[in-house]
Amino acid sequence: MKNAKKKRLSAYLDPHVMKALADYAARRDVSLSLIAEAAIASFLSPDAEERKKAAVARRLDQIDRRVQRVERDVGIAIETLALFIRFWLSSTPALPESAQAEVRAKGLQRYDRFVDALGRRLSKGPKLRQEIAEDVPPASRADADDLTAR
Repeated sequence: MKNAKKKRLSAYLDPHVMKALADYAARRDVSLSLIAEAAIASFLSPDAEERKKAAVARRLDQIDRRVQRVERDVGIAIETLALFIRFWLSSTPALPESAQAEVRAKGLQRYDRFVDALGRRLSKGPKLRQEIAEDVPPASRADADDLTAR
């Protein structure tokens, strides 16, 4: 079949499709004709549907891994917050009524500083979830209870 003379085909393409084809050909340093021939052969191939399904399956696997990371990160955030709240509630004494207004004002100032620091941390620097190793085995429930008791 190599000796068979190739047949000429004229095709009309939308300008954006033609530009994409020309850009791709330039990046790969191959002819427009070679890319068009490969695309048509792929389209007409009987296993084209299987390749599409495989590509979709790979993409779904990537999405699944990302969702698992998000679930892990949310779980870490929830556990961190719950542990902090539990520690704070168990170690902070109640304030007398006379000091509550002053403490509330001081708390608002501290909260504003916290929000500023959080904004800076989120805009740059490593995230806490990046600092926590993924390969650290989860602690047993007894170990977690020992931490909160300290």
